[in-house]
Amino acid sequence: MPAGTRVVLGEDLVLLREGLVRLLSAFGFDVVAAVDNGPDLLHAMVTHRPEVSIVDVRLPPTHTDEGLRAAIGARAAVPGLPVLVLSQYVEQLYARELLSDGGESVGYLLKDRVADVDHFVAAVRRVAEGGTAMDPEVVRQLMARKERPMQRLTAREREVLGLMAEGRSNVAIAARLCVTEKAIAKHTNSIFLKLDLPVSADDNRRVLAVLTYLNGG
Repeated sequence: MPAGTRVVLGEDLVLLREGLVRLLSAFGFDVVAAVDNGPDLLHAMVTHRPEVSIVDVRLPPTHTDEGLRAAIGARAAVPGLPVLVLSQYVEQLYARELLSDGGESVGYLLKDRVADVDHFVAAVRRVAEGGTAMDPEVVRQLMARKERPMQRLTAREREVLGLMAEGRSNVAIAARLCVTEKAIAKHTNSIFLKLDLPVSADDNRRVLAVLTYLNGG
């Protein structure tokens, strides 16, 4: 990730907003806009077209879904615009809606993950580079409501796919599960077959597999 990666930040809590600006700046990011409401966020995202936007779901003026709506609107205007959502809670409907437009360059983290600075910064960089960064708790809750369509997968395959949804590579998944990378490659190929994903570039099939997983089949 080149130094000076441009970031737009949408967060209405002033202490958290200023803290994130300082944190991101310390790691070489260039925060080109830090706003506290939905309309300003949408304008900043479309105007600056940053390498990544960090967005709170609930922003003024309604404190309902202003941040998410701004993110979806910006991605409609600028397809593929990278967005990392921060939320106090797992907003299942919002997470699915954001992921439904293609699933690339998106992430969803719970705000308490920001305390793990290395994890948070890695997630920002991963989304900026075109990957996904899904909080394990978000993945767990989304999957809990969508178990039936995934019954073709074994328990181990669902575990591998869950880790894949968090943005982990095969090497990282193998390390997490204490198995070989070759074993993970076999699991991922089996997942692709069972989810009826056509042969294509592995990166594309990984995105499609994660979308199938999060959308329940």
